Amino acid sequence: MRDRKGWIILGVVTALAFGVLLWGGAEIWRKAPPLPTAVVDSTGATVFTGAQIQEGQNVWQSIGGQQVGSIWGHGAYVAPDWSADRLHREAISLQSQGLAPEEVKRILRENGYEQNTGNLTIGKAR
Repeated sequence: MRDRKGWIILGVVTALAFGVLLWGGAEIWRKAPPLPTAVVDSTGATVFTGAQIQEGQNVWQSIGGQQVGSIWGHGAYVAPDWSADRLHREAISLQSQGLAPEEVKRILRENGYEQNTGNLTIGKAR
């Protein structure tokens, strides 16, 4: 009788653990940032396409890039946070153009993604 109770507890704990893993995976999938179909400048000219973004991601993964840091901040224990580095460099560049810190902050926080077209529009300053 005691063995049966242990197996039931093990089964319940295992089912709950897998349930949490499935829920977490679904949330990660649901909240993943969109991959734009194209990145365009303020005049509408294509800077690069979604296929080029995907190709760059494939190259990054083929050389093991996902093992030495991250795009979204996870992995800072083992490598630099490349997104923070990119934003820092862009902020310095914008400030060197004579923009006030408040303007730099506004430009960097601006979301140019258009859900209906799938395009990401970047402003003239960027």
